[in-house]
Amino acid sequence: MKKNNTFLTALLFIILAIFNHCRSEQAESISAIEEAKKAIAASNAVYFESFARHDSSIFINSYAKDACIMAPETKQLCGTEAAARFFKTAYEQYGLRNGKFITTAIYGDGIEFVTEEGLWQSFNENGILFDDGKFLVLWKKTPDGWKMFRDSFSSNRK
Repeated sequence: MKKNNTFLTALLFIILAIFNHCRSEQAESISAIEEAKKAIAASNAVYFESFARHDSSIFINSYAKDACIMAPETKQLCGTEAAARFFKTAYEQYGLRNGKFITTAIYGDGIEFVTEEGLWQSFNENGILFDDGKFLVLWKKTPDGWKMFRDSFSSNRK
């Protein structure tokens, strides 16, 4: 009987240890996703300032060095130089001077990658809305913080 009690006690401790480990991992995942959400919100808050100030460095800093921008009706643009070209085109050819991101969901565990889903709006120099649409951004945790890794979007307009 004593052997049985020792076995049951040891089994109970093992089950409790596993349970506590699972709870700990879940808590870490929740705090990691919250950290990612805060970083994404902060990045989104300054993203369009780059156009308002005509400062491409703010825009480029939002992206990972190996990021790709996947705009509609064009090949994907990858790397820092491509992000600079995208900024220049948006500013000079389309007249983008401000905008807004509306995050509708963030998916993932917050460890290495998370996906942001949302809506966007683009405004010209007179503050007039000239385009809007939806987006999916795959964010990557880098040594420099959370950065956009894949940026895919499309317009709601023709």
